Amino acid sequence: MSENNTPTVDVAEAPQKKKSSIGQVIIWVAVAGLLGIVAIQLNKAQQGSVQVGEVAPGFVLTTFEGNDYDSEALLGKVIVVNFWASWCNPCELEAEDLQTAWETYEPTGEVIFLGVDWTDTDNEAKEYLERFNITYPNGPDYGTRISQSYRTTGVPETYIIDKEGNLAYVKLGPFVSLQEITAAIDPLLKD
Repeated sequence: MSENNTPTVDVAEAPQKKKSSIGQVIIWVAVAGLLGIVAIQLNKAQQGSVQVGEVAPGFVLTTFEGNDYDSEALLGKVIVVNFWASWCNPCELEAEDLQTAWETYEPTGEVIFLGVDWTDTDNEAKEYLERFNITYPNGPDYGTRISQSYRTTGVPETYIIDKEGNLAYVKLGPFVSLQEITAAIDPLLKD
C-alpha cells in the first residue's frame, strides 16, 4: 500500500484475473448449455408417446436388404409401424398375426407394414424374421432415431398412420389377435 492508504494493483496479476474470468464464463456457458439439453430431454420424456391425431413423425427406414422406405413418400397408404426386438418375448406373441395381416393387405397396395428392429443385433434380428416367416419390410433402428421420434417406451409398440400422414392408432404392447389388427386398419381404408 502507498502512504495515502490507496491499494495498489500488481500489473503482473491483471492478465491472470482476465484469463480466469474468461475461463469461468466459458464454464458457466457450457453448464447452462448442458442443463438446457437435459431440460429438453426431460420435457420429451414427460410428453409420452406421440398421440393419436398428431402428424406422425417422418422417417426413412433402411431394411436389412438395403431398401429405403420414406414415410413421407408413402402418403396415400396406411402405414403400420411395428417396433420389435428379437429378444422381446411379447413381440413373439404378435409376430404370426402381424405377418398374416400383412399377407391379407399387401395385395391391395393400400397398406404397408414396416418393422423397426429396436436395440438388437442384425444376426439375431434376421434369425427372428426367418423363424416367424416375416416377409414385410423390416430394418434396424440404428441410433434409435425412429424410436426416439415416436418417443417409444419399449417393445412391442405399433403406430398406425392414416393416408394423410396422421397418427390414427397406437398399441403399446402386443396385439392379442389378428382381429385386433384388422379392426385398427379397416376403418382407415374407407374413403
